[in-house]
Amino acid sequence: MQFLENFKPELVISSPGRINLIGEHTDYNMGYVLPTAIEKNITFSFKKNGSENQCHVYSKTYDTGFELNLDKIAVSKVEWENYILGVLNEISKRTDKVRGFDCIVESNLPTGSGLSSSAALECGLAFGLNEIFDLGLSKIEMVQLSQTAEHTYVGTQCGIMDQFASVMSEAGNVILLDCRSLEYKHIPIDLHPYKIILLNTKVSHNLASSEYNTRKQECEQGVAIIQKKYPNVKSLRDVDEEMLLASKEDMSPTVYNRCSFIVKENDRVLEMVDALKQNNLKEVGQILYKAHDGISKEYEVSCPESDFLVDFSKDNAQVLGARQTGGGFGGCTLNIVHESAVGDFVSAATKAYKDKFDITLEAFEVRPSGGTSII
Repeated sequence: MQFLENFKPELVISSPGRINLIGEHTDYNMGYVLPTAIEKNITFSFKKNGSENQCHVYSKTYDTGFELNLDKIAVSKVEWENYILGVLNEISKRTDKVRGFDCIVESNLPTGSGLSSSAALECGLAFGLNEIFDLGLSKIEMVQLSQTAEHTYVGTQCGIMDQFASVMSEAGNVILLDCRSLEYKHIPIDLHPYKIILLNTKVSHNLASSEYNTRKQECEQGVAIIQKKYPNVKSLRDVDEEMLLASKEDMSPTVYNRCSFIVKENDRVLEMVDALKQNNLKEVGQILYKAHDGISKEYEVSCPESDFLVDFSKDNAQVLGARQTGGGFGGCTLNIVHESAVGDFVSAATKAYKDKFDITLEAFEVRPSGGTSII
């Protein structure tokens, strides 16, 4: 790619990945989530190239790139390109101010780890183009167009949480986001003397694959059944355990389990907010374990590797709680570990995991951080 030879960026943007403390798969069910951005991120270097419509995008991480014409945006056969193309397509519906640009992308986010590198890619691009071409998009518009891009160009019917966390986070806080109204509050999180340690199973999942969209459909089936008795119900957000039980006989066991998990998970998000406000760290840990149990047995988006690591953590008195985080089928487990025990815990988990699965674990600390910004 010729443009790389004397590339001097006019604008550099950092777009973070995210963790979700609690509230898994509740976002596309219009429920509550509790995410935050983390320090690991994707960096975008932008430069206008003086052309009307020719653009070059290069990934330093994968040493690959592509060219595109702004007048001929179409879905690509190469998956990562569609995150870029989808965002450009959505922006083109809102403004005609974008002109030719060159962009270098570099990531220290492990892909397929459940830290939402996809949302970071979408939001960082939208944020950067908004700045360099003065598009006048609000933060919430950038969040929403990035989500739509993932629906239309990537094929994952994701909720809004990942993009929202990537853009709207504040350091030292998690976001209590109501995915129905998009009302949100920053909730301070202080886990001292404990740290958030992620263990990356190295088992990769592809969210565009069928299982994620299948879960969404199963929840929608449940809603359709519940609506027969409760016509005002629009999503699982409107359902409590009593209503669910009243419709249990009309559902398959699978659909009932999916709905049951979401109803309880929404409650757990609000319980977690209370526990954080009261600084009840023991309760924070217990809620994580309950959530993982539901992720594994009711929603069935866990995997043997994640289950093994969560079970392993239960034998360590210095770990308050753990669960698989992210869309599912691998990625990372989130562990609340006493700062004095992090080294020993990681060593022991790494050895046990290697013995069991012959996979080398990757461990890192994450801290609640700020959202997408200019460097």
